Amino acid sequence: MSKKKKKPDMSMYEDRAQLCPHFEQCGGCTMQKISYGKQLEIKAAQVRNLLEEAELQIPDFEGILGSPSEEGYRNKMEFTFGDECKGGPFALGLHMRGSFMNIVNLTDCHLVHPDMNLIRNKVRDFLDFYYSQGLISFRNNKTQIGYLRHLLIRRAAATGEILVALVTTSQYPEALKEKIPESRLMEQFVDVLKSLEPEGEITGILHIVNDARSDVVQSDRTEILSGRDYIYEEVLGLRFKVSVFSFFQTNTKGAELLYRKAREYAADAHGTLFDLYCGTGTISQLMSPAVEKVIGVEIVPEAVEAARENAKLNGISNAEFIADDVLKALEYLPVPDSLILDPPREGIHPKALGMILRYGIENIVYVSCKPASLARDLHAFDLAGYRIRKVCCVDMFPQTNHIETIVLLQRQNS
Repeated sequence: MSKKKKKPDMSMYEDRAQLCPHFEQCGGCTMQKISYGKQLEIKAAQVRNLLEEAELQIPDFEGILGSPSEEGYRNKMEFTFGDECKGGPFALGLHMRGSFMNIVNLTDCHLVHPDMNLIRNKVRDFLDFYYSQGLISFRNNKTQIGYLRHLLIRRAAATGEILVALVTTSQYPEALKEKIPESRLMEQFVDVLKSLEPEGEITGILHIVNDARSDVVQSDRTEILSGRDYIYEEVLGLRFKVSVFSFFQTNTKGAELLYRKAREYAADAHGTLFDLYCGTGTISQLMSPAVEKVIGVEIVPEAVEAARENAKLNGISNAEFIADDVLKALEYLPVPDSLILDPPREGIHPKALGMILRYGIENIVYVSCKPASLARDLHAFDLAGYRIRKVCCVDMFPQTNHIETIVLLQRQNS
């Protein structure tokens, strides 16, 4: 049995006081006691070491691009209702480090814009009024009983538009129903939000009902309480309509660095370009002026619908988006001339990877959010005759251990 690799001891790098009052409890910002310059060094070294351990040659390692903002960069957060310990005070925040049940009752989070902290704290105080009287409860993941689940907030960096969604189960408490109907509670929720004076503008307020057994945030039913169910964001001159569940890079300004570099690596793209795992089609639309046609493939139907709407919004007519599993789509799509890959954290499905390798495309751009799965997939490319030309890391998640990597691959032989 292979030994499990030990995680590196980050304490040896600590060189500044913690920034956040919740650092010891929250599992979000594991690197915040390390200066940002050293964070970048650690992340770049991690990627390079993993690729070298996979016996891959890296002729041009371009290092790492730091995020334009070290704090307040996240444009989306999902806060969870609960308590800090069994029977503890009412909480709204993030899961405690290493715990499935306990919630850190956040007062301030350095990863988000102050508007998000303002909204979260006000909503917690509003609902705590009913909780303290025993009239409302939060969802217990073990018993599957309770009403309040999550507070989801999206804030566009470029436009300042804010979307707020209260996620509950359908189990509206009987004790509370005797006091006020659910519709009246939602009216109060809207009034509370409208009483705030954020730097941005709250353009949409939603109530999402989710009875799923898992802790995932999804919708069985969504009601627009005020405004609209989307916000507008802007990236590199393009405008994007982002709904509550749209996949969109959580660091908007960092995403601009990522997409610029991806576009640079794909400079030789021509003919028909496949953008696999395309999300809401950001890369597809940025690449559309350089090729005859872009075909984006994404398994999430809502993301594909958003991609189509965004292409229309930006006047792009040569981009087509398909809602399907990449593996299935590759079975019926024609062979492309160019290829960009941006798979989920687990990487490319082995069968899909085999089909991609058989295309024999000259240059391929691979965007990865997990170095370990990237190294595994690149090893397969290497065996098939592809060689790494360039590698660049982009830090989209300062204060955390996550890193994005872009690789340009070139086919050497059949």
